[in-house]
Amino acid sequence: MASKLPTVAIIGQANVGKSSLFNRLVRARQAIVAKEAGTTRDSIIGKVSYLRRDDEISDDASEFWLVDTAGLKTAEDEFEATIQEQIEEAVVAADTIIVAVDSTLYPTDQDRLIAKKALRSQKPVILVANKCDLKGSLSNDEFKRLGIKTIIRTSAEHSQGISELLDQIALTIPPATEPEADDIIRVALIGRPNVGKSNLFNTLAGKQQAIVANIAGTTRDLNRTTINYHNQAIELIDTAGVRRQGKQETGIEKFSVLRTIQAIEEADICLLLMDVNELNVQLDQRLAGIIDEAGKGLVLVVSKWDSVIDKDAYTRDQLAPKIAYNFKFVPWAPLIFTSSVTGQNVTKLFDLALEIHERRKQEVKTRKLNDLLQKAILSHPPAGLKNSHPKLRYIVQTDTAPPWFVIYGSNLKFIHWSYKRYLEREIREAFNFAGTPIKLSFRDEKQLKKNRERIAAGKEPVTKAYKQAKEAEKRSTKN
Repeated sequence: MASKLPTVAIIGQANVGKSSLFNRLVRARQAIVAKEAGTTRDSIIGKVSYLRRDDEISDDASEFWLVDTAGLKTAEDEFEATIQEQIEEAVVAADTIIVAVDSTLYPTDQDRLIAKKALRSQKPVILVANKCDLKGSLSNDEFKRLGIKTIIRTSAEHSQGISELLDQIALTIPPATEPEADDIIRVALIGRPNVGKSNLFNTLAGKQQAIVANIAGTTRDLNRTTINYHNQAIELIDTAGVRRQGKQETGIEKFSVLRTIQAIEEADICLLLMDVNELNVQLDQRLAGIIDEAGKGLVLVVSKWDSVIDKDAYTRDQLAPKIAYNFKFVPWAPLIFTSSVTGQNVTKLFDLALEIHERRKQEVKTRKLNDLLQKAILSHPPAGLKNSHPKLRYIVQTDTAPPWFVIYGSNLKFIHWSYKRYLEREIREAFNFAGTPIKLSFRDEKQLKKNRERIAAGKEPVTKAYKQAKEAEKRSTKN
């Protein structure tokens, strides 16, 4: 089962380097970086996997979601108020909070307000004094008055202090938690504002017998209802959240990235809604990528199909290839066109959820997997460097939901990403995993031998990865 990952939020004033810091931590340029203050207009999400420097002999990395929020500003208009709400929500929803400041500037009243908000949450708080490489960078003593005990000096631009910051985050975040096993399938409705999530939620809930009515809570809660379909309990999760009567917004729904992450983490399967009148938006692709990374089932749902006036029998066939092209990184995700108004294909979403749920639980026998691996190697041997060709010896399935496969061998670090995709395609063609991501890991036998020797000598703790390797060896010899 996929673990529920903790969340780390970066908050702070505009132009202190939050986006540059975010990019360094996730090792990818996902956020826009510019000299002008207030460039980041929405929260950005990234997944970070990090092995502490004092724990290099372990294979168990710390993993967490990182959220970059927009700069805190005076709420001069509704748009700025929404940005401030995201910062407020980051303080509530995050497991660890990073307060970023510009180390070349003396702390302001705004910095004190941000620090106070963070400390009041009772969550672990790390103060990052960024731009420490610049002339005029102030000493830590100037920032101690903010009341945050842990201060890390960084230069996001030159990667200074990033390892120290990651070490500190790894110490403060809670471990990833395994969800409690039950018989409920959790389906989350994910998407940009105003794509029809709430309408579809209400239509789905109204189609079947409700077991539990919508549970009211704070405005930060997710909206939920549990229905019964073919004697299977399905919990629907709507990221629009609960609003009190009279507070519903008639215009664009407010988009909360943290609430979206929360819903994705809790779900088994995500329905990614896209307005048929505004398809192929980059954020839709980003959300699909997050769902894939989180190891959740995915259905691409084109909503508001009733609003297309001049459609005929061929309109869907014309649109489908374009959508598939834009989501070619998740070719396994089914595509469906729906309308909450007419009810078209709404019930089919339940059928898809049941099918995907079964595939996510599917276990493949080791013998069949190894037959497939050997055929794949014979048909297309992996390329390598001179005198360093990868050797793939055996494969085992180590987990379900999502299905996880581990390949053992030698010189595996030379395997090209395209060959990994080839192996995934072979597995998918042989066994039906439509609707769910599958995960592939590669373990080098030489490193495993070293780990075994260190564990025997008492120099290394028994890690989760080591236990999996031992179990895999047993399965490979049995089969």
